[in-house]
Amino acid sequence: MGTTILLLGKQGQVGWELQRSLAPLGTLWALGRDTAANPVWQGQPLHGDLADPEALAATVRLLQPNVIVNAAAYTAVDKAESEPELAQRINATTMGVLAQEADRLGALLVHYSTDYVFDGSGQQPWQETDATAPLNVYGQTKLAGETLIRQHAARHLIFRTSWVYAARGGNFARTMLRLAQERDSLSVISDQWGAPTGAELIADVTAHAVRQYLRGDTGCTGLYHLAAGGSTSWHGYASHVLDVARRKGLPLKVAPEAVTAIPSSAYPVAATRPLNSRLDTHKLQQAFGLALPDWQQGVDRMLDEVLG
Repeated sequence: MGTTILLLGKQGQVGWELQRSLAPLGTLWALGRDTAANPVWQGQPLHGDLADPEALAATVRLLQPNVIVNAAAYTAVDKAESEPELAQRINATTMGVLAQEADRLGALLVHYSTDYVFDGSGQQPWQETDATAPLNVYGQTKLAGETLIRQHAARHLIFRTSWVYAARGGNFARTMLRLAQERDSLSVISDQWGAPTGAELIADVTAHAVRQYLRGDTGCTGLYHLAAGGSTSWHGYASHVLDVARRKGLPLKVAPEAVTAIPSSAYPVAATRPLNSRLDTHKLQQAFGLALPDWQQGVDRMLDEVLG
């Protein structure tokens, strides 16, 4: 019997890359939220909607995977403040159900969490053992999901990451490129710090970790921080993106000196954001023998793809 892998959230930024990175490891069932667009198994529809935990559990029982990789989540950070019940069901309640189903099968459950489980204080990169204290509903529900997985799934890998982007779909860099072609000036937050982390890096590290587990290293399970190397502010990120675009000849309306640094307080939103999203990745690098590239390397590759 070969390895069967169930991937949830196939249409998301990370899920899209996981379809590529996980494919060589076994038979891959990649599911999205829309049941009609999912494959059928033995005449049965396969469900991948985290808002429907019962249907999801039935699909897990049907496929009996060795590995479940969940790349789906409720990620609308501001909207979560007015939809806490839905965010809780998708990010936490369903994770508890999925964890129990994985445990019943003896399967590995891989899940992605966020730096938003921390309060964003200080300037030191967060370690896995640091105290959590989320500032918003999204962070609270993601932390609740982590807790349920750790309680109910003996075999799990939880990767906390931050500032995720991909060439596919919308992201901060693409928004900056568009606005810089439309406007004479931009104001970008400069007091929130983190590491822009590519979906392809997350997917490749995940595949590496799953392969290590499947080869018998069951001690590699647990909680890890996964982010690109280095750190920057959103203002620094935007400036880097626009500098690269200028060098590539993209006609930008905004001049370099017209990208103004502003504090978070000048850009009010429904959900409070952490100021310090830096993540310490030493545990991950040691456990899996990896070196994580600096954030600029992945962003530059993404821009090569986006800008041609």
